[in-house]
Amino acid sequence: QTVLQGIILLPLRAICVAFIVLLSWLFASIATFRHPGKGSVPLKGWRRRMIQTTLSRLIRTLFFVMGFQVKVKGKIASHLEAPIFVAAPHSSFFDAIISALTGMPSIVSRVENLSTPVFGTILSSLQPVSVSRQDPHSRKNTVTEITKRALSGGQWPQVI
Repeated sequence: QTVLQGIILLPLRAICVAFIVLLSWLFASIATFRHPGKGSVPLKGWRRRMIQTTLSRLIRTLFFVMGFQVKVKGKIASHLEAPIFVAAPHSSFFDAIISALTGMPSIVSRVENLSTPVFGTILSSLQPVSVSRQDPHSRKNTVTEITKRALSGGQWPQVI
């Protein structure tokens, strides 16, 4: 019975995951299409709402399809209460769960991740703070950018 369920559920889940990822890519592409600034200007209006609602729901659905059921206890801090949101260990795909539950905030990510097909577009829609490991000034620039976004008075989303 377990083998039979695996034979049926694995392909079904894989198809659903692929569909949700492609749908997320489509919405991320629409939200960032012809956006002036490409990361230097915050998303506003319908673009930001699309990322915060549609993409957040799609990512939550993606994790549900993969078998993760996340329950939030307590109240998630707003941008004004906590402009910087810390998540640890910050090294796995579980960061995406936190990101989806908190309304798709900006994240700190390697520059190389932005050039990844499909996922790079989704990541770009979150307007990440990019870190380059080759640039010796990147760490200082990253701290400056995070500080600028945290002190923006709500123009930028929270930063993980």
